Amino acid sequence: MNIKIKNKFLLYKNYKLKCSIGKSGIIKNKKEGDFATPKGRFKLGLLYYRKDRNTIPACKIKKKIIKKNMGWCDDSNSIKYNQEISFPFKFNAEKLYRKDNIYDIFINIKYNQNPIKKNKGSAIFLHVATKKYKPTKGCIAISKKNFFKILPLLNNKTKIWIT
Repeated sequence: MNIKIKNKFLLYKNYKLKCSIGKSGIIKNKKEGDFATPKGRFKLGLLYYRKDRNTIPACKIKKKIIKKNMGWCDDSNSIKYNQEISFPFKFNAEKLYRKDNIYDIFINIKYNQNPIKKNKGSAIFLHVATKKYKPTKGCIAISKKNFFKILPLLNNKTKIWIT
């Protein structure tokens, strides 16, 4: 079964969960830095989490612990564009180990992967929302409580459909 994003709600199985999307809305032709969420159907990648802040329930998707030196390259001049990297790193990259809690737990949405196209957008995740559901830079964000509700139901065949 697919996760569906529609009208700022995440719909999955019997859940209808409030979510944040990109500040510029949902668009078909995403570009790096446009603050938009890409429209389409995408596979889910790894579940990343802060071990010091979360106890992950049993789930059927592959997991990876976020370490202090981890990041995600958002610089299209790098051969590591739209991929996990380690700091120090000579190109622009977003830190995954953050002071705020939005990346305490997140799933990589496999947008612009296989193949990766320069400037088409990077670091599109399903992550934790701010308390007021502030718009994202292009990701989908839900409350941490709701993340833990759906996490045990996800598997490696689950896709996300952003409409």
